[in-house]
Amino acid sequence: MTQLETRPQVGDTVRGRSEGGVRAKGLEKNSVGLLGSAVIGISTVAPVYCLTSTLGSTAGEVGLQMPAVFLAGFLPMLLVAFAYRELNRVMPDSGTSFTWTVKAFGPRVGWMCGWGLVIATIIVLSNLAGVATSYFWLLAGEITGSESVAALDGNKAVHIVTCLALIAVATAISYRGMTATKRVQYTLVGLQLVVLAVFVAMALQKAGSGAFDTGIDFSWSWMNPFAVQSFAAFTAGLSLSIFMYWGWDACLSTNEETTGADRTPGRAALIAMVVLVGSYLATGVAAQMAVGSGDKGLGLANPDTSDNVFAALAGPVMGPVLGVALFVAVLASAAASLQTTFIPVARTVLAMSSYEALPESFSKVHPRFKVPGRATVVAGIATGAFYTVMTLVSEHVLVDTIYALGLMICFYYALTAFACAWYFRGELFRSGRDFAFKGLFPVLGGLLLSAVFGKTLYDMWDPAYGSGSAVFGVGSVFVIGVGLLLLGGVIMLVMQRRSPAFFRGEVLRKDTPSLVIPD
Repeated sequence: MTQLETRPQVGDTVRGRSEGGVRAKGLEKNSVGLLGSAVIGISTVAPVYCLTSTLGSTAGEVGLQMPAVFLAGFLPMLLVAFAYRELNRVMPDSGTSFTWTVKAFGPRVGWMCGWGLVIATIIVLSNLAGVATSYFWLLAGEITGSESVAALDGNKAVHIVTCLALIAVATAISYRGMTATKRVQYTLVGLQLVVLAVFVAMALQKAGSGAFDTGIDFSWSWMNPFAVQSFAAFTAGLSLSIFMYWGWDACLSTNEETTGADRTPGRAALIAMVVLVGSYLATGVAAQMAVGSGDKGLGLANPDTSDNVFAALAGPVMGPVLGVALFVAVLASAAASLQTTFIPVARTVLAMSSYEALPESFSKVHPRFKVPGRATVVAGIATGAFYTVMTLVSEHVLVDTIYALGLMICFYYALTAFACAWYFRGELFRSGRDFAFKGLFPVLGGLLLSAVFGKTLYDMWDPAYGSGSAVFGVGSVFVIGVGLLLLGGVIMLVMQRRSPAFFRGEVLRKDTPSLVIPD
């Protein structure tokens, strides 16, 4: 297995840097540019799907301060993005969080960080497949004008078969490599952003004409997070907001396939973040101005419509014809994210296998398509099996599994942020830039996410959190979230017996970079 140089890059002079066992994995180099990388990051987040599923919930928690909470959720994501950028510059490795935390904290912490990313992605994939299935039949019902067609989504057998078919299609596209992925994503992401822009424009027009009784005038006080009525409401809204940004790091997972591997993915991540926060703020403000954030009528917090805001607003805001386009955009958003979300999980598994942290069979790259073929297929099978079992066992369990997702996200993002500061600890006082981007910003981001992790863990103990179900008096969301992390620990112990070299630090070595000599 050849080694991939993490330094030097052109123009740098380096003394004494150990490559620490970082390896190339046979992925197709230079197959993704800056635009393609940014599109992958945006697509994985699924902005239109996130908005339709969380606008109402966030408004219900924080009221008119929804835009402020969107900004508050953006802050820790931005700070963590700086950590990803700095680590990627010296180690453009497809294992991203797994590889970087191993290099900073050692094999066990790194393994658990990789597990957090993998299990979070499997949960998201299953959820996205379910949403895409629901919107497929909802759109079919709108097009045919038949309520019976739309009602097919309520048939459990039809729903599961359709869901498995969508997962199979997404897996097949991902299996055929980055070229096929990019072609699909340019179309689907472009469609999402265009329809979202039309919705914002028409919502503002409706607000200006006073078309809805619940509409309200814009106020800059909406941007003040300190105006949220309680800290509990703020943290609940913040947790939802953080979920809305999850997935931007997918463009870092393709770093070994990206032109300018050390810099392009980091820039793409920041571009994706700016597009996302802009889209969320514009849509949130426009929707709030048009229909308000109350719980009556078309108000965003109406419990009858808050879990699918665009389904309620499509016709009233955009009319019967363009309203269908909004349904198409939500379906496109879920389908696009379903396909690109295979990228980080497959490449993380590939990296873990390449470094002997998982069975060797997952380290195989398809000779023609240059993708981690087996890892991609297994991720698809795992997603289909997970969704089918959870749906058949209990829809409450499936809902609670999705609620537990926030725990996984905060877990591996925070670890990666702290890994950046620790890995570069010898460089922090070399310059003001190094101190800010390699130390201060990542640590702040990690602390914010750790606080959300702790608060979420505390809230999960209450059976009222999530679906309201409990196991021996403990909230089922807590049992699922903590249980999945403990399951990772058990699997790690099994792998430690099978691959002792990795866990002794002999394969991917823990180290600290030596200083770069300035010109």
